[in-house]
Amino acid sequence: MKTADGTGSPHDVGELTAIVRRVVSNRVPDRETADEIVQETLARLLAAGRRLDDSAAGPYAIVTARNLVTSQWRRNNTHQRREHLLLDPRAADHPEDSVVQQEETAAVRSALERLHPRERKVLIAHEVSGQDTKSLAEEIGSTPGAVAAQLNRSRAKLRVEYLLETHGQPPSRQCRPVLLALSAGDRRRQEALDAGYHILDCEFCAVLSEPLFDRRPGRTPEETRISLQTDADIVTARQRGREIAVEIGFSGTDATVIATAISELARNIVRFATRGDITITRVADGDVPGVMVVARDTGPGIEDIDLAMAVGYTTYGGRGLGLPGSRRLMDEFDITSELGRGTTVTMTKWHRR
Repeated sequence: MKTADGTGSPHDVGELTAIVRRVVSNRVPDRETADEIVQETLARLLAAGRRLDDSAAGPYAIVTARNLVTSQWRRNNTHQRREHLLLDPRAADHPEDSVVQQEETAAVRSALERLHPRERKVLIAHEVSGQDTKSLAEEIGSTPGAVAAQLNRSRAKLRVEYLLETHGQPPSRQCRPVLLALSAGDRRRQEALDAGYHILDCEFCAVLSEPLFDRRPGRTPEETRISLQTDADIVTARQRGREIAVEIGFSGTDATVIATAISELARNIVRFATRGDITITRVADGDVPGVMVVARDTGPGIEDIDLAMAVGYTTYGGRGLGLPGSRRLMDEFDITSELGRGTTVTMTKWHRR
């Protein structure tokens, strides 16, 4: 679906939304829970953006929805089994935590050993020692751009090798090439490998495909979620967005721009939706840091997205910037909406020094 200026997601989000809803509705009878899973699936699909080949977008959306349904079922099952406990065991330190940490460290070490020595050396120098791409390029007789591209490829390989270390070896020879293409966002390679069909047919890769694309791996210190119900929540979202932008390195002016875009989305949710939230996440594209904002609600939806995205249009007739203004303030902007179901907006601002 394209936005008013021709930008936006390259995938037919409207058609994919209908597919995702059918997948979720067949597995989740509760409409409210189903709506949340659909919105989360769409948010992750939009976050994957142009790193995902068009032919793989549908399968990726389906397997993501299935994974979220499974996670929801597991959470509910765990909650039922622990209902009788007065103490939430998740809040306590467990003896096995240190063992888990050791296993993760070992998995990272093994994944690093699978990289080519040159790739490993450059990656460690950049990520651990903090050496910039310019000085690395001078050392190895290359260019900063080539080093940045190599780092992106190395990170993509490392993600795949780490997941294989923690989940076991793939069931077929095609799995690793498909996972590498997904991790690297190599759309040509995805198309050549028919990655979409593969992740639908291979349960192993279906599970691993999501963390390769998702820039928001769970609730971490890199991510902040604000529930929106009152005007005070709008202020909170705006302030937190500005704080995160400054922490990333944005100038005061750019941080204010990001905060303004956040407040516009938050105001729409509070005015029109029954429930909603905004998630603010630190992200990176190679050496370029940024902030990604995902605004989701279960409101009435937008009947005419093209009209809503027209310059000068505001959803509540006020003097705010509205959705068109938020799009102009940010570098990337995607929106999807269903009447009677809700709206998801994903926008990103990159800090280019």
